[in-house]
Amino acid sequence: MAYRSIELGREDAFTTLTLAAPERRNALSEEVLGEIGDALAQTGASNARGVVIRAEGPVFSAGHDFQDMDGRDLDAMRRLLRTCTVVMQRVQEIPQVVIAQVEGLATAAGCQLVASCDLAVCGASSRFQVPGGRGGWFCTTPGVALARAVGRKHALEMLLTGDPIDAETALSWGLVNRVVPDDEVAAHTLDLLGRATRGSASAKGLGKQAFYAQVDRDTAGAYAYATEVMASASQTPHAQEGLRAFLEKRKPRFD
Repeated sequence: MAYRSIELGREDAFTTLTLAAPERRNALSEEVLGEIGDALAQTGASNARGVVIRAEGPVFSAGHDFQDMDGRDLDAMRRLLRTCTVVMQRVQEIPQVVIAQVEGLATAAGCQLVASCDLAVCGASSRFQVPGGRGGWFCTTPGVALARAVGRKHALEMLLTGDPIDAETALSWGLVNRVVPDDEVAAHTLDLLGRATRGSASAKGLGKQAFYAQVDRDTAGAYAYATEVMASASQTPHAQEGLRAFLEKRKPRFD
């Protein structure tokens, strides 16, 4: 698939997915969402160990493209929002660790994308916003990812007021993992991704997918699911190699 609004690249073990329409504030039209979804599917089937989602220009993403929405009937709007949902879920379904490299403003579905990523690093001047509460169209779908990242009270404050939060607030609320100087975002993003992807790639992928499968279950259900996953994983070659390496006091060798 040829992309018009994103760029898909590779830097060593990591895939880079760049939102490359700064003149449109990296808005998420249906076409752009389709490109992102395809790029994530390609990456999920590849041998990449991680994914960096980043953007060109001063806006990470302004969210849905209102020009793309103008005049849509109900069925067309449902199709657009379902496409967006597929993308947000795919971020968490692929086995690779996905990290958002946020420079500038992330608003509405752009903020939703950050909240959906496994990890996020942002610059000190970054801002995050779900502005629907200020207008006539509430940010209901961004609220799904937001509530799972920052908790109900903080999510509702953002959703109801529509006010932006600064980088330090995003950090304290759990929307991002790191706030760093603006000119160091890329370096810190790669550092965190490198540490988050060391070890067995297959074990990491299974662990990531199991985390999302159990995190919204009740405690008993989560433990039942996690116990079976971990017991089954203990029989894999990489788990056995890790155990033997520990007992033999050597570094594990993962093929």
